[in-house]
Amino acid sequence: MEIFNVKKICKGKNIFFEIIKDKLKYKKNIILVDFFFKNKIKLFKNNKKNLIIFLNTSNEPSTDSINNLINFIKEKKFENAQQIIAIGGGSTLDSGKAISNLLKNKGNAEKYQGWDLLKKPGVYKIGIPTIFGTGAETSKTCVLMNKKKNLKLGMNSKFSVFDEIIIDPLLSKTVPKNQFFYTAMDSYIHSFESLRGKFKNELSDSLATESKKLVMEVFFSNNLKSTDSLEKLSVASYLGGSAIGMSMVGLVHPLSASLSVVFNIKHCIGNCIVMRAMKKYYPADYRVFWKMAKKQKITIPKLNIALNEDILEELINSTLIHSKPLKNALGKSYKSILSKREMKKIYSLM
Repeated sequence: MEIFNVKKICKGKNIFFEIIKDKLKYKKNIILVDFFFKNKIKLFKNNKKNLIIFLNTSNEPSTDSINNLINFIKEKKFENAQQIIAIGGGSTLDSGKAISNLLKNKGNAEKYQGWDLLKKPGVYKIGIPTIFGTGAETSKTCVLMNKKKNLKLGMNSKFSVFDEIIIDPLLSKTVPKNQFFYTAMDSYIHSFESLRGKFKNELSDSLATESKKLVMEVFFSNNLKSTDSLEKLSVASYLGGSAIGMSMVGLVHPLSASLSVVFNIKHCIGNCIVMRAMKKYYPADYRVFWKMAKKQKITIPKLNIALNEDILEELINSTLIHSKPLKNALGKSYKSILSKREMKKIYSLM
C-alpha cells in the first residue's frame, strides 16, 4: 500500500486572513475562487502577479470546463504560474488540482482521466476548503465530468494531491443548512464505504472510524454551526478523504456518479438521494443517516423521473464503469450482483 499525503497543513480558527497575504508575496499566482465569494473576499486583485478566476460551481467541473480554463490561462499568459490557490468547495478544489496537472502535463483533461496516467508533478498547489465533507482537500483525485464519453471519472494520481492546505473551520459558517448537511454526508459515506469494503486496512479503518464518529457528533447535536461543530467537521472531512485514499469508496459513489452523468445532479446531493436505496447494502449506516436527516429536519430530494429503458441503460452503464469501487463494495462478482433487475430496483427506490 502506498500513501500520498498533503505535504503541509495549516489549521486554525480565523487563520485564512492571517496566512493568505503571505502566500501571494513572491510568486506568480493563479487564484481560483468559488463565485459565491465574489463580493465577500476583497483581498485579491488581478495584476501581473495574480490571475483571479471566479468559478461558477452550479455545475460540477468537466473536462470541457478545465480545458477552457487552461486556454484562458494561456491567453492571459499565466501558463508559467508558480502557484495555484483554490478557495471553495470540492468543485473548486478539484478544478485547482486539474489545472495544476495540465500546466505541466501536455494534452487535454480527458487524456488523464483514469489511474496513474500523469507523468509529471503539477504546479505547486494550495487548497483552501470553505465547506467540509468532500475530502477534496486531501484526496489524490480530481473528479471531472466527461460529457463526450458520458462518464464521471477522476485524475487519480499521487500528483493530484495538494502540496499544501489551509483549514479554517470558520470559513464554513455561512453555508446554508441543507448544503452543509449534503456535503458533510460525503464524509460520513466515505467513512462507512471504507469500513465496509474489501480493500479496508488498519490505517483506513482508524481514520474512517474517527471521521464517522465526528460527523455523528455534529449532526446529533443541537447546534450545527457552533465553533466546536465546525471544528469537528473540518477534521472529519480530512480524515474521511484520507481514509478512502488508503482504501476505496463503495457502492454509493458509483451510483451517485451515474446521477451526475445522466441528470446533472451535483455529487453530494446525489449521494444523499442514493441513500434512499442503501438499506439492503449498508443497513446500519442507512438507519443512522436517516436519523441524522430527521434530527436536523433536512429534506432529501427524490428522483421523480420515469425510468424508461434508455435512461435505465444509461444509468447502469455510468455506474458499472467504476469497477474498483464496486469490487471494493461487492467483490469481483459485482456485475452478477448488480443485474439489470437489481439496478432497476435500486433506482426505483431513489
